[in-house]
Amino acid sequence: MTRSILRRRNALFVLFFLPGIGIASWVTRTPEVRELVGARTDQMGYILFGLSIGSMIGILSSAVLVARLGTRIVIAAGTASAALGVATVGAGAFLGDGVVVAIGLGLFGLGMGGGEVALNVEGAEVERAIGRSVMPLMHGFFSLGTVVGAVVGMLLTAVAFPVWIHLVVVGALIAVVLVAAVRAIPGGNGRSVGTAERAPRPAVWKDPGLLLVGGVILALAMAEGSANDWLPILMVDGHGFDEALAAAVYAVFAAAMTLGRFVGGWFVDRFGRAAVLGGSALLGAIGLAVVIFVDSQVGAAAAVILWGIGASLGFPVALSAAGDSGDPSETAARVSFAATIGYIAFLVGPPVLGVLGEHYGLRAAMIVVLALVAVAIFLAPAARTPAERMSARR
Repeated sequence: MTRSILRRRNALFVLFFLPGIGIASWVTRTPEVRELVGARTDQMGYILFGLSIGSMIGILSSAVLVARLGTRIVIAAGTASAALGVATVGAGAFLGDGVVVAIGLGLFGLGMGGGEVALNVEGAEVERAIGRSVMPLMHGFFSLGTVVGAVVGMLLTAVAFPVWIHLVVVGALIAVVLVAAVRAIPGGNGRSVGTAERAPRPAVWKDPGLLLVGGVILALAMAEGSANDWLPILMVDGHGFDEALAAAVYAVFAAAMTLGRFVGGWFVDRFGRAAVLGGSALLGAIGLAVVIFVDSQVGAAAAVILWGIGASLGFPVALSAAGDSGDPSETAARVSFAATIGYIAFLVGPPVLGVLGEHYGLRAAMIVVLALVAVAIFLAPAARTPAERMSARR
């Protein structure tokens, strides 16, 4: 590994880490924010819809922006928007205004979705340069950020530290670290991909294999996103936890996600993408089933470990499969398309689960997520590499 690739890889670790801190800082304080803005469960679903709208706008525009500006500018702009969004959520909590919270979540989603393709295009190139699976590790740093953010959020919740100060400080911290980390990303990278992407070629959405990989991403993104949106409130309303313990349960989920992503690369290299994704979906389904159907606080807290491990590898492993499933000039388009399918889960998840949760309870609403994850078990073979497919034929 050359020094430049090493610096680039480490910078990507940091740049994946920052949004993780941001999202966990918000998620651990959701029960308090709900009280401050006076929202019902279905109204919280609509507030969270701001995050979904921002994410979809960001992910849909990201490939075009990478093609025109390169990955570094898109990553920098996206992370800056995420930092501003976290601070704006804090302002909305201070004002007790759900609309301002939704706007802040929209800015955060815009930044995270906008930077998603750029980060993964960078990650895919570094992975090819190194010659082994490192995308799960990169996404692991996102999950490590959620662990750090969740632990801090849990502690600040326990001591009743003001939500708005917490979130404003996190936003400022993200902005400062961004300035230092983004310098290691090469300028203009991704433009050559964008040029090729604009050349006449068959539309990537016509590839049946890519659509199946997108289905896996959709299901496991729903599993991850529903936890990021609802897990603390689910533990409070569905299992009777207090707010600090609910934040602790989310920290456990984040730690399980981190563990899955840090060790996932070894399992992918050893057993292949399809087997790992199928096993992950099975673990996630078992964890969700226990949370939904077993009326036990201890059981629910333990089950989120399986839920977290099961959801951990959906995005990184399936995006790797999407990125190298065709011509290298189509990498950005394929990653963008697959990620867009996944972000559909983030778009429809909050309002759908919020409305169902208001009428039937959040535990019952999560049956929708369980059903999708169960389907992903059977879609996982689509993520096989060409070598794995050839081996399977033998």
